[in-house]
Amino acid sequence: MTAYAALTRAGYVASVRDRTTLFFTFLFPLAFLVLFGLIFQGQHVNGGMASINYTAPGVLSWGVGNACVFSVGFALMQWRRDDLLRLIWRTPTPLRSLIASRWTLALGVAAAQTVLFTAVALLPFFGLELNGPWWTGIPLLVLGVTAFLAMGLVVGSLANTPESVAAIANLVMVPMAFLSGSFFPDDLMPSWLRTVAKVLPLHYLNDGLTDAMGGRGDLGDIGLDCVGLVVFALIFGLIATRIFRWSNRT
Repeated sequence: MTAYAALTRAGYVASVRDRTTLFFTFLFPLAFLVLFGLIFQGQHVNGGMASINYTAPGVLSWGVGNACVFSVGFALMQWRRDDLLRLIWRTPTPLRSLIASRWTLALGVAAAQTVLFTAVALLPFFGLELNGPWWTGIPLLVLGVTAFLAMGLVVGSLANTPESVAAIANLVMVPMAFLSGSFFPDDLMPSWLRTVAKVLPLHYLNDGLTDAMGGRGDLGDIGLDCVGLVVFALIFGLIATRIFRWSNRT
């Protein structure tokens, strides 16, 4: 078994055994989808788009980003604290195998979240209609996972305790969710806040998925969102490689 396969299998087993992680990865965001779907049922936003066509992509983008940042942040911190990373470092396992294993797991989680959230939103009670080029959601999710995984690497490299991981991740993800319009239309915000949102990665994932699933934009708009996610993936990836630590002793 290769190092990549072994790390991927170990990460998968640890994830499915942790019921708390499964709850906050799947059921907690799903509760937001159901809640907002009930509150805004039958209403329209952004010039006539059904509210569920805005809510479902927004909650999905937040759920995917949240899962990536927290999962890799906690894993990296715990493995370094328990000296597992130092043991891996002493084997012929390159850093790219470690990152690739976490990326594969994050893609699997994002795919499961997408299927679950979309299936619920498509129920007649909520009434999601896939009016846009929904297939473009695939590259958007891949790029989104990559960008937020890189962000999680930064968080996990900075934090040394579970409390600090949670504090840093929440400090980043909670304001970003509101500023990026994941929970309510961003056109309700002042223009200067909408400008601030354009320097946040969640804005591009949320905007792109809304265009893809809700039919709000076209392929050109989705392409620009993909470019934005690539830029953030490169920025956070570069920062992560500079501050990554195999051990707390160094």
